[in-house]
Amino acid sequence: MKRFVIAGCGARGIFAYAVPIIKKYRDEVLLCGVYDTNKKRATLVSKYTSEDIPVFDSFEKMLEEANPDTVIVTTVDRYHDKYVVAALNAGCDVIVEKPLTTTFKKSLAILEAQRASGKKVAVTFNLRFHDFFIKLKEVVSEGAVGEIYSIHYEWRVDRNHGSSYFRRWHSERENSGSLLVHKSTHHFDIANWILGQDPVSVNAFGTRRYFGKGNGEYEGERCLTCKYKDKCEYYYEMTPTEKELYLECEDEDGYLRDRCIYSDKVDIEDNVSVSVLYSKGAVMSYTFNANSPYEGMRMVINGSKGMIEADNVKKMIRIIDNYGKETLVDLTKKAETGHGNADSEILHNLIFGKENDSLSQMADIRAGMMSIGIGMAANISMKEKRRVMLDEYYKDI
Repeated sequence: MKRFVIAGCGARGIFAYAVPIIKKYRDEVLLCGVYDTNKKRATLVSKYTSEDIPVFDSFEKMLEEANPDTVIVTTVDRYHDKYVVAALNAGCDVIVEKPLTTTFKKSLAILEAQRASGKKVAVTFNLRFHDFFIKLKEVVSEGAVGEIYSIHYEWRVDRNHGSSYFRRWHSERENSGSLLVHKSTHHFDIANWILGQDPVSVNAFGTRRYFGKGNGEYEGERCLTCKYKDKCEYYYEMTPTEKELYLECEDEDGYLRDRCIYSDKVDIEDNVSVSVLYSKGAVMSYTFNANSPYEGMRMVINGSKGMIEADNVKKMIRIIDNYGKETLVDLTKKAETGHGNADSEILHNLIFGKENDSLSQMADIRAGMMSIGIGMAANISMKEKRRVMLDEYYKDI
């Protein structure tokens, strides 16, 4: 039986990992320990799994006493490297939530630790397991557009989803590396995966026009105690589960789950534009908007044989050859669970391994580094107002 532990006991750690491991894989996996800097929150794992899961006071102690085979890391992004490196040094395989980490220096430290340990790091890119993106990958891999010349790529997050990032720890660059690292790592990974190429250079522009200090009519510390709660369209009331996980655990660490989206602590962009040159000559233009009227992705892939238009809102993938002939790809919709069925499938494969991975859906440390590499280079590009070459930071990977 495989022995797993979890570092990070927020909603993701509990409901994407702890609960399904106990409910679906109890005969194959023993969840033998959990750790969180907020011990009160860590104790709630036992409540939600209905099992008596050991809670440890320190991560190092958990590694020593629980003797895990695999460590799952679902902490705040800025701390991923700390736990991943320690787990590798202890001889454990690691499953780490995206993004791999938040800086080039930290990602290189993880790579060095993996090489020294001989263990594996898997990054959880669940978009690779969405039926829509699987089909898009298949169509491109089959040569529908021939050699790829360019990609026009838009990703819109609606105001409800977008605002959720700006009331949480993600809105502070030190914690998340910005949404270009925390959120767009998904999007960049899909582009890298579909292209089968590495990003070479990045140029980017970004603004904060909607969220943060000075951008709202009503500003306060948090929604719970805000005097504008009856007026502000972004008033947010925590769910019962969020209250238990966060509000009732505030006395341990002071973390506010419902902080005002117009806080002066917000220091990340909400609208960005990124240009990427790839290793085989393809170019990509990418835009991200965190306050859109609706949510979804649109991608146009141009190549030597024609183009592909893909829109996951319209549930449409259309191939148009050089002579104007159109072919609609069959996208029979399946019943969906978490993240479009992806959460359950990726966890199954992380536990048992993927027997036939012809599409390379299981993302390794290199894929994790390349996806965040675009976001981190974009941050540098915006700050220093220049084109950034990835080999300034990544060599021999």
